[in-house]
Amino acid sequence: MVAPPPGVHDAIQGVLAQIIAQMSHWEPASQLSRINAAAPGGWHGIAPEFVSVMIVALDIAARSDGAFDPAMGALVDLWGFGPPGPRADVPKESAIDAARAAIGLGAIELDPLLLRLRRVRPARLDLSAIAKGYAVDAVAARLRAMGCTDFLVEIGGELVGAGIQPDGQPWWVDVEPPPGVALAPLRIALHGIAVATSGDYRRFGAQGSHSIDPRTGRPIAHGTASVTVIHAECCHADAWASALTVLEPEAAMALAEREDLAVQLVVRGKGERLSGALRAMLD
Repeated sequence: MVAPPPGVHDAIQGVLAQIIAQMSHWEPASQLSRINAAAPGGWHGIAPEFVSVMIVALDIAARSDGAFDPAMGALVDLWGFGPPGPRADVPKESAIDAARAAIGLGAIELDPLLLRLRRVRPARLDLSAIAKGYAVDAVAARLRAMGCTDFLVEIGGELVGAGIQPDGQPWWVDVEPPPGVALAPLRIALHGIAVATSGDYRRFGAQGSHSIDPRTGRPIAHGTASVTVIHAECCHADAWASALTVLEPEAAMALAEREDLAVQLVVRGKGERLSGALRAMLD
């Protein structure tokens, strides 16, 4: 291993600042927040990085039959997990129905060639289930461009590794089991791959898990404690982990097999399930 080139810290900060300015729904001046604040129907120019994330997000939304939805910001806010802040009561049925009516496949139209998108319905974009993974990928790409070959990037539990540690070992990462689940950690050597985990324990509001099923408009309640996805790109791993957490365990594993995803799914009271792709990696 060699010492990192000068300016690495500033370069990483620059990458993250750019992503926040484009895709943060917590930053009022971001491109995403300005789109959400505008009336639906009009086209909005967005940055190439924003387009790249939306291409992946809309693809996984379609492949998961709506279990992943980049336009479910109104539902997230309604249940107290968005910028408006937490709430102590259950949203009214009418409010849930109204939020659900605005989302789903077709709510967002993307024009990647002209770098623009529009909200066909009054949906609110929320990329929190994919942008963090994209940020990991973007930092890793910037490091590679600066000549770094050995590194581990981690943002909020999403990781990508390249090369080796100073002692010559790979970047070993233990995926700890969810609290209250008696399982051995899943140990992964992050060598040119990424890993992301979604769990019902990471954020918990007065009314349940922060994992909202966009198909029902309610927090999940089917027992999935965590989903870990290993993928070549953290952007994909992040979004797939969110989608598979929303789906019922049987449906989640069926989708993981169909998409050939390396997945560990942990269900409370039932232990873990590994997809065929993950078992092949561990053999």
